[in-house]
Amino acid sequence: MRMITINDIAKEAGVSAGTVDRVLHNRGGVSKKTAEKINAIIKKRNFKTNKIASSLALNKKLKIATLIPRHDEENTFWKAPLLGTQNAQENVEKFGITINNFSFDQFDATSYIDAFDALIASNPDGVIIAPIFTKETTQITKTLENKNIPYLFINVDLEGFNNLSFIGQDAFKGGFLAGKLMHLCFKENCSVLIIHTRLNAENHYAISERIHGFNDYFINNRISINSTIANIIDLKNTKQLKEKLNKILSDNPSINGIYVPSSRISTIANCIPSITSKKLALIGFDSTDQNIECLTEDKVSFLISQKPFDQGYKSVIIMSDYLIEKKVPEQKIYSPIEILTKENINFN
Repeated sequence: MRMITINDIAKEAGVSAGTVDRVLHNRGGVSKKTAEKINAIIKKRNFKTNKIASSLALNKKLKIATLIPRHDEENTFWKAPLLGTQNAQENVEKFGITINNFSFDQFDATSYIDAFDALIASNPDGVIIAPIFTKETTQITKTLENKNIPYLFINVDLEGFNNLSFIGQDAFKGGFLAGKLMHLCFKENCSVLIIHTRLNAENHYAISERIHGFNDYFINNRISINSTIANIIDLKNTKQLKEKLNKILSDNPSINGIYVPSSRISTIANCIPSITSKKLALIGFDSTDQNIECLTEDKVSFLISQKPFDQGYKSVIIMSDYLIEKKVPEQKIYSPIEILTKENINFN
């Protein structure tokens, strides 16, 4: 069966091949009526552009830059999306696309800006951002927009920006699910310790939305809950962490659940057995190696996962499609909201 060509589309639409090419690549200069007619034929014929030919026609190498937090042995979450981008590079390098990764300290806004300065100096054609810091992201995206560099967000769904797309979990719904799971643990008499692991939580959209969703579950269902908020920023000082948790639990003996709206639930869980004999329900996010170990050892009740590897992989593919074919992605591409337990973790 012969492949459909641009000339075939042009002949059927009664236009020139150049007009079809302008529609395919969103170059403008075509009336709305004609563009709709061409797009209808393209859809009917299931026409696919040749990415390699399209990239060669651009007559340049394309560079995609990523701005993702660095990972370490204590928190491996960000290793997964990074591996996703690296895996995707193997699929897009044949189109003349290279991926440059820039990392920053997820607890340091200055590091975020410094990494972006290095990124922008590399003259990227497209940028993939994990927009951890809301205020600083406003500054970063203004620079990108002034330079007409397209960008998309992964993991954190900030509103009010001109990003091509967002790829990641619905943070509010993830928090809402965490509230439901906590309620199922006790049915009634819920007394929960919510642990903030970041300074200025309001500048961390995903974290604040997970807390918002958690609280909304109880509000919407008119369920009484007693919440205690603890700001624990230094997670590396284990002795100090144990002392602080011990004081909170001693001062609030009714607490029967702990909610950590980040990937650091294992750090908290590993300090609990040494300071209390009471059985607590612990709920957190992300299937890092440390979190999974705590889940299998019954230190954590539930984890809510989101397939971060896929976020990194898809972001590169989507940006590549946009740069080569001007293919506009969906505004939001949501990751699964998966409940992980001791019983199903080996099948995830």
